[in-house]
Amino acid sequence: MGEKKKPKNKKNRKAGRIFKVVALTILFIILTAAVGGGGYVYAVIKSAPPLDVKEILTLEQISRIYDNKGEYMDDVPTEVKRHVVPISKVPKNLQNAFISIEDERFESHNGIDPRRILGAIYTDVKKIISKQSGMHGASTITQQLLKNTVLTNEVSATRKIQEMYLAINLEKQLSKDQILEAYMNTIPLGGITYGVEMGSQYYFNKDVDQLNLLECAYLAGVTQSTDKYNALTTNSQKNPTPYINRTKTVLSKMKETGKINNDEYTAAMNDLNAGKLQKTFADVIALRKVENPNKLNFEWFSRPVINQVRDHLKNKYKYTNSEVEKVLLNGGLQIYTTMDKAIQENTQKVLDDDKTFGIKSHLDKNKTIQPQASAVVMDYKTGQVKAIVGGRGDQPPGSYNRAYDLKNFHRPPGSSLKPLTVYAPAIDTKFATAGTVVEDSPLTDQMKKTYPNYEPNNDNKRFRGYVNLREAIKYSINLVALKLEYEMGVKTGAAYAEKFGIDFNNVPDEKGSIAALGLGEFWGTNPYYMAAAYGTFGNNGMYTEPLLYTKVVDKTGKVLLEATPEQRKVISPQTAFIMYDMLKGPLSYSATKAKFGDMPVAGKTGTSSENKNVWFSGLTPHLSAAVWVGEDIPAKLSINSNQAAAAWSKIMKKANEGLSTNDIEKPSGIVRASVCADSGLLATDLCKKDPRGSRVVTDYFLEGTVPTSLCDVHVEAEVNSSNNKLANENTPAELRVKKVFIKRNYKPSKALEDDKYVLPTEQDDTKPVPVPTTPPTTPPTGNTTNPGGGNGGNNNTGNDTGNGNSGTPPNGNGEPPAT
Repeated sequence: MGEKKKPKNKKNRKAGRIFKVVALTILFIILTAAVGGGGYVYAVIKSAPPLDVKEILTLEQISRIYDNKGEYMDDVPTEVKRHVVPISKVPKNLQNAFISIEDERFESHNGIDPRRILGAIYTDVKKIISKQSGMHGASTITQQLLKNTVLTNEVSATRKIQEMYLAINLEKQLSKDQILEAYMNTIPLGGITYGVEMGSQYYFNKDVDQLNLLECAYLAGVTQSTDKYNALTTNSQKNPTPYINRTKTVLSKMKETGKINNDEYTAAMNDLNAGKLQKTFADVIALRKVENPNKLNFEWFSRPVINQVRDHLKNKYKYTNSEVEKVLLNGGLQIYTTMDKAIQENTQKVLDDDKTFGIKSHLDKNKTIQPQASAVVMDYKTGQVKAIVGGRGDQPPGSYNRAYDLKNFHRPPGSSLKPLTVYAPAIDTKFATAGTVVEDSPLTDQMKKTYPNYEPNNDNKRFRGYVNLREAIKYSINLVALKLEYEMGVKTGAAYAEKFGIDFNNVPDEKGSIAALGLGEFWGTNPYYMAAAYGTFGNNGMYTEPLLYTKVVDKTGKVLLEATPEQRKVISPQTAFIMYDMLKGPLSYSATKAKFGDMPVAGKTGTSSENKNVWFSGLTPHLSAAVWVGEDIPAKLSINSNQAAAAWSKIMKKANEGLSTNDIEKPSGIVRASVCADSGLLATDLCKKDPRGSRVVTDYFLEGTVPTSLCDVHVEAEVNSSNNKLANENTPAELRVKKVFIKRNYKPSKALEDDKYVLPTEQDDTKPVPVPTTPPTTPPTGNTTNPGGGNGGNNNTGNDTGNGNSGTPPNGNGEPPAT
């Protein structure tokens, strides 16, 4: 028996040694971790942000927006809704509900809750062992307040240690009521709703001091997961169980902590089980107003500037979305914008006036004025946007910004896109010149093969024949633009469009669409981008990114952002000038109403298919602007693009007040040359003898692009003047005339307006006129006398009655008839 026990003792001793080794190892690890961890914790605490109690308490510091003269415009309506209320206005039940469910020892701890931390660790370890998802939080209300104000939502040991350290310090500086009040004004309660007052308005359509116990329990419970427990969502309407169970949990915790008695608990649970909470939410949904209460003085400009400031803050300081919202909401920022109040207000006034467009507006089913219109005015050299008007009439806040919001409102610009995707690229790449001639006629056979079943037409349903690019822009000839784009390559057009700031990525297939690039029939753009694009023509080919602010200053006076123009080269200065000059053409055709005073103006009209959108985009030597007009639900308009030009004129007249009327100077690298309007080549004497008058035109060319060949379109030929057929041996000499014609080596499928001047191909088929013969004369006899008193021969001098044998009888005038 003793021999059998000996191995067991050895085994026990061996196990003991192993235990000692393991224990010593663990102790060593713990001590090492303690020493290292202590150093780490100390370093983290030292790097914690300073505790600014004022920053935590002064939540009502509003960021403000000012115009370009420093005058107040608006308060910042950030994407967070919050209305600060004192704790005295918050029901005691709501205070107790938050304390019970979020931090039951709030009234006794010093900022952190060791018992809760240990409990959380224990719970988390069990979840890890059992492979359950989710971790148990241990943050006190004090810690959550810090996270909502001075810290971030980052999940890391560093942030947690700093949070605990600051929480202890905060408890030393503020009372419990102050901490709870600040917490309840910063707590996120779903979407963009922060604080109990806005939470009460959002979920119950009433002030927070009107909430009953059941409603208080719900509101305190929703903060744990605003997506899961939001009773107003479609999912919650279908399945209310999650938020109902969460509300029960809060009520149970309030009873457990002694915040409510059994009778109050029972009454609230009975109401909950009876569906009263669900009915409340159903009523709220039915009565929910769509309108955003954040009505701004300058709605169309202020919201875009906030978006730009938000983006620039994120880019510069690497803020997260929540961090940048905190800066905008609590930072007391002063945002100085580029908006010129006089130009902004005049632009709104012009667009609101029916007389501008010669129409009588009507209201749609949403009580919104139709047709709508939008406009942007911009200094294209600095990038500073002077005015943004996103719609006509008095509209609710948060409405479509038809001038700026490309994601939610975009319209095809029609022919106003052609200068950006067709003509400027063709000239800049030296593929063509302003004098290059393209035939205005139906698509070529090759194009028909590439685009079967596509039969585009010009707006006036006419074909002019030979047209140069300057005339094509002036008259907005679709077929010329399509042919030029096809020959140049749609990839080139798309590349230039994007350099001009026109986004073709929303529908990628449109990058290869001849209609999209050649006619502007694509997903769409808006005046914000068109104004910036057209400014390139006045800025030596440089595109300037639109800027909506000049600087942003925080509440301490520190400059957070200072805007500087961002520019990129799109086209050469020479191309820009030639395009600017060419764009003066439409002002004597389709955009006659764009002119004002002595100010030089250049621009282009645009009309989308079925006349559903009309545009004018253009520039002066100082500013660029774009105007769009159309229905919110696209429909055929009763006006044309010249009415958009009229609005543009009235807007720009005010915007250019007091500015010089000197025109843009021509840069070096441009030459003038005379060419033929029908061939685009160097003119000959024949070009001057065209039956329509001289066809010689003088135009601008990039150096090195003046044609070197002589016109081969004008020819001279001899024709029969009576039938315009080519003269030949049958043509009488007196009918032969020399004329100047234009050549065309094929017969178009549709009649072209210059067909009558084309060299004929038919030979003269005039039949030869027989040579008349004279009858033989009878020899006179001695006894015969001429009754007319003649001498018996042909009387060329005889009497006024003539002789019967005198040949052809006289006509009434005594003369032979004409032959």
